[in-house]
Parts: sequence; C-alpha cells; structure tokens
Amino acid sequence: MSIPVVKRDERGIPTLYVHDQPFFMRSGEIHNSSSSDPAYLEDKLWPALRGLNMNSVIAAVYWELIEPTEGSYDFSLVEAMIRSARRENLKLCFLWFGLWKNAESMYVPAWMKKDTETYFRAEKVTGEKLNTVSPLCAKAVEKDRQAFTALMRFIREIDGEENTVMVMQVENEIGLLGTDRDYSETANAAFSAPIPEVLAKAVGKSGTWSEVFGDDAGEAFMAWHFASAVETIAASGKAEYDLPCYANAWLRQSPWFPGSYPSGGPVRGMHPVWRAAAPSLFAFGPDIYVPYCADVMDEYACAENPLFIPEIRKDAVASSYALYAFGAKNAICFSPFGIEDLALDPSQLDKPPMELMIALNIDPSAFDITGSKDCLAATYDLLKQLEPLMLRCRGTEKQQACVRHGECDYSAFLRFSNYDLTVSYGPRASGKPLGACLAFELAPEKFLLVGLNCTPAFHVKPGVNKKADILRMEEGRVVNGEWIPGRVLNGDEKMNLRFGDMPGALMVELYSY
Repeated sequence: MSIPVVKRDERGIPTLYVHDQPFFMRSGEIHNSSSSDPAYLEDKLWPALRGLNMNSVIAAVYWELIEPTEGSYDFSLVEAMIRSARRENLKLCFLWFGLWKNAESMYVPAWMKKDTETYFRAEKVTGEKLNTVSPLCAKAVEKDRQAFTALMRFIREIDGEENTVMVMQVENEIGLLGTDRDYSETANAAFSAPIPEVLAKAVGKSGTWSEVFGDDAGEAFMAWHFASAVETIAASGKAEYDLPCYANAWLRQSPWFPGSYPSGGPVRGMHPVWRAAAPSLFAFGPDIYVPYCADVMDEYACAENPLFIPEIRKDAVASSYALYAFGAKNAICFSPFGIEDLALDPSQLDKPPMELMIALNIDPSAFDITGSKDCLAATYDLLKQLEPLMLRCRGTEKQQACVRHGECDYSAFLRFSNYDLTVSYGPRASGKPLGACLAFELAPEKFLLVGLNCTPAFHVKPGVNKKADILRMEEGRVVNGEWIPGRVLNGDEKMNLRFGDMPGALMVELYSY
C-alpha cells in the first residue's frame, strides 16, 4: 500500500508525494462548520469550489461529532467528506478539531465539557479557569489520543488505496490566551521542576524553566506540554496510518507578549521546543492574516521547517503570495481560508465583526474578496501548468521569484547567469494583487517570466560595457510545462514589458550590444 509521505527530493527539498508523485497543494481551507453536514457539501460547498483550479481542500473533522457518546465513534461525516471529495477529483487535508481549537476547547465532546473535575481547565495566576483543557491533564490527552487513533484507523480502512486524504493537522492554533502559562496546581508543580532531559539536550542547557528560558519560561513551558500532548496523539494515530502530520500556529504578533497570542503554540521562536517534544510532526504551519505575509513566509520556510500554509488571507493579494510561496519558498501547501466565499458577490460576504478583527490583530482587508476569485483561479491554473518546469528548476538559480514585502518595498533584484533582472512593483490598491514575479532561466539568454502587477527589466552584469535588449518577446501560455507561443511582440509592445492585474506569461530572448 502506497501512503502519502513528505520526504526530500533529489535536491533536498521537502516534498509531498502521493502515489509516489510530487503533489503541490493548490488548496483552500473551508469554513469551520462547512464539513459538518453532507447535504451542505453537495448543495453549497462543492459548487462554490468548482472553477478555482484547486487540487485539494482543507476541512475540519470534529471530535464532538465523532464521539458524541464516550467510547462510541461515528465516522459517517468523515466518510461522506472523503467520498464526495473523490467525486470532485479533490484531495483532502483533515484538521483534527480535538482538544484545542483557537486556544480553546471548543470541539471536545459534551461529556468532556461538563466534567471539569476529571478534565481540568488551565488557570490564570488569579485562579480564573479558562475555556481550555490543560495539556497537563493526562486523562484528557488520553481520550483525544484514543479518538484520533480510531479516526486514523478508519481513514486507512476506507482510503488506504485511494489516498484521498493526504495530510493531517493535529489540533488547531494551540495555546493559551490571556496568560503566559497554566497556573493550575498541577502546572505549578511541573513548572518548579527541572526541564525534561530531552529538552535540556536540545537547547544545551539544564535547570528549572525560569533558569533556562528566563522571561520566556512560561511560553516555553506551555510549548513543551502542548507539543508533548500533540506528540502522544499524533504518534498513536500514525501507528495506525502513517499519514504526514503537522501543527499550525496563530502567529506571534502585536502586542507581542505571550497570551496576547496563544502562548505555547508552534510560533517560530518556540520551534526548538516543539521539535524536541513532537518529532512526529513534519512542519509547523503559519496562519497568515497580517499585512506582511511575505515576511512570515520567509520566517517559517527554513531548512528544518518546510513551508506549509494551511490558512492565509483570501483577498486579491493571495494570488501574488501563491506565486512567491511555490516559486521562491518551495511550499508544500498554499491555502486561503474560507475559500468557498470566493463564489459570493463581495457585497454578500459576511465578514467577522470589526471589533473581533481588531481584538485578534487581523488585517480587515484580508477578507475583501473583490477581484480575488478570477485572479486566484488563473494563478492556480498557471501554477499547475508550470509544475513540470518547477520540478526541473526549483532549488537552483534557474528559478527565482519575488513579491512586494511591504509599503516601502518598491522592487526586487534577481541575479542570473549572464543577465540581472529588476522587478518594479506596481502600487498597492484595494482589490488588486501585489507586484510579484516568477522567472525561469531556460538558457543564458532566454527567460520565461510569469507575473502580476509588476514591470521587469533586464540588465547586463556590472562591469560589462554593453546594453541589454530584447531580441524576441512572445506572449503565450504554458501547458504541462511546455511553452505555447502566441503573438510576437515588438515595437511599442516590446517597450512595455509589464504584467497587470491578472497573471500572465512572456517568453523573452535577450542580446547585448
């Protein structure tokens, strides 16, 4: 039986393989409750996603609906989602809404919610109990482990051959809000003890939490215990069906102190703790609703952490970030949240209340879908057609990409073999994509350019006493990695090498004189 796996390719790039073939997740995460009703899937969801050129969907699986009675499991919703996704020719990544979702215990079964003595909550220093089961509650973690393991067994039984389900997210945006750590009696006793030996080895220092981590002790303490709980759950599930598993992060962001964002989650600064505690996870994925998405991608994409973006803003700039994620950061997954909303008229969109977005530090423009659907559909289709070329070129200097990073970022400079390339970004505007460019050096004088809202220009290398000019420029399209030429552009058109608000492709041959 072939099982989806994340492994490094011949160039050392972490890659998702499904049926032994590389799979780039051009995805979208549906709303939290969208997969709770099979009829809704058929009548509302799937029709909304058709035409977006997605190849996968990220959808929730709910513990409270799987185990409404303790010890008795009902997987009918899971089966309905798998079978209907197959009919739509879409793959799945499941989000396990178990003990923790958005720093609370929203989706635990009713029998657990009511039994606060057995399944105790985390507490603030004041003694106030949070709506979050403590990760130090071993009995709660054990119940989650049992349910997740049963889920993985069920997926293997009905999907082990088809591999409709490729990846599993274990829990969702873990952490504690309103406090840096759990101050319950159990947690206080653990906090005063030395840090675990395996963590001491990983960070190269031993002692109590405060001695080792100083001001970050509370957050590191929670990171260890949340990650250890996730490892217990994920490792048991993977023993039944060894699908790739990851955890996602609510970003560390303004006002920057633990508890203003979920303390203990897999934010970038806590990755060493999470890696030591949860080796069964292949990645820690950022959920990105801030204006500086590219900075977050740069931060989370590193040698030890493949870039997996399970949630990102769904406005028109998403298309630009998709080019950058796959073209520059070798992303495994790119997935705007609430993807089904793109089928709506922008005036019909039910946006989160402004006070909620302010409280959660969410950029309100992240939910403006004006111009987003057509641009994302075209970008996803172009990325699909570019896959064979990307597999040949990624990880080398032959493939480079850039995107506007911020308000004061006006251009990028890319170096190739014989020529250099500047990419000037167009102004940012509501309902429009950001400046972005993906460039392939097919030969020292020949380039395939893909772009949005930008103006590329080629230059000879420094010290070369010549000028660069365009020998031939073609508009056209890419089909399965091959260039299909259209018009040959010269004269006025040659002088206007730029990309607009929809993704386009140009083949450019250069010479110097």
